[in-house]
Amino acid sequence: MKILEKQSVANRVILYEIIAFASIILLVWLDEVMDIPALFLGAVPTPINWRESLFESVFIVLIGAVIIHFTHSLLKRMKYLEGILPVCASCKKIRDEQDHWHPIESYVRERSDVEFSHGICPECAEKLYPEFNPYEKEEK
Repeated sequence: MKILEKQSVANRVILYEIIAFASIILLVWLDEVMDIPALFLGAVPTPINWRESLFESVFIVLIGAVIIHFTHSLLKRMKYLEGILPVCASCKKIRDEQDHWHPIESYVRERSDVEFSHGICPECAEKLYPEFNPYEKEEK
């Protein structure tokens, strides 16, 4: 799954939580205004208590804010942990979620829009090709 897809999933999780808490608040107000127990269950009708509904709504908003904050923190932590790649110390292959090992080029290419071009760094050029090192400094 690409990074943008994971971010969109995280945003959807937060959105669903917001919708859920808004639905609970809506249900509280519908119950107060329409007196749902009296309407559907034949209970004794009660007068509208605006203060009680307001108190319940504020309480739900506070609980929702705390839960959404913790969800956001957990999603950030999950993103951080998913950013850690297990790499072989010898051959530099990367282990995926199914415990298969892949060369770094194919692993990165499959999960992003990165293309590789290969070159050689000065240290490796000196070790591997001491007779032909384009990075050698000219002696003065």
